[in-house]
Amino acid sequence: MEGIGRVTVWERLREYVASQSGSFTSQEAISWFRRHAPAQANERTIRTHLRGACWNVADRSQFAGREPFLTRIDRGLFRRATTEEVERWHAKTSDTVDLSDIQPNNRTAPPAPEIPSQGAPPSAQRMSRAIPSEEWHTEANVQASVVSALAGDGWRILSVANTATKEHGVDIVASRDAKTVGVEVKGFPSRHYADPARAGETKRTLPSTQAGHWYAQAVLAAMRLRGKEPTWSSVIALPDFPRYRDLHRETETSLAAAQIEIWWVTPDGRLHRP
Repeated sequence: MEGIGRVTVWERLREYVASQSGSFTSQEAISWFRRHAPAQANERTIRTHLRGACWNVADRSQFAGREPFLTRIDRGLFRRATTEEVERWHAKTSDTVDLSDIQPNNRTAPPAPEIPSQGAPPSAQRMSRAIPSEEWHTEANVQASVVSALAGDGWRILSVANTATKEHGVDIVASRDAKTVGVEVKGFPSRHYADPARAGETKRTLPSTQAGHWYAQAVLAAMRLRGKEPTWSSVIALPDFPRYRDLHRETETSLAAAQIEIWWVTPDGRLHRP
């Protein structure tokens, strides 16, 4: 787990964190490793170290002998731990802490419960999804692909809504070079229910019909964002399906007039932007 040569992954991570003034995502940290320490840019290892460097996770026994230096403030979102937080960790008699102690200084939302499978690939570990991970076109998987692509392209991820719980607000907000973008994300409907209790049932509504409703919802959300945040770029991110392509062709002129972009995510997780 520890890295190559004299500088360990743990030390590299401390170096990266020291350069951060605010919150950052796990994908941003991974992108930094790919640029500055490519030989150590193992995604699973970095995610494990990120978790182990946090004082406020349920179990960090693998790193119990090391002083934490991170605070986990949301799923896949971290910041440097304050001196008070580290001192509070030292005062604890075990590694399990009361998450109500956390007072994140970069997010207003309370911290989310810990999720498993930190080492899983991004498409399989987003936000405790109930939707089967093998479906690349779920909303959570599309969202993960967009976040990964933006972070890898130098964008700072400001917020990521929890699609699994239908959290209100813009699905993704990111910034780069004084530009802010708000992204409304939609998946493509499945023939089956995400709820495990209805896993054996088939939906009565055809996916193509439901996709039309989802597309309309995304357009409305993007238009509302244009009115609420006129200086932001308003974007809709969709999985690349013929049905969505047809709907886009029918509305392309109107969307362009409203300054709303469409981004496409392909089955291999790649993001295509204008």
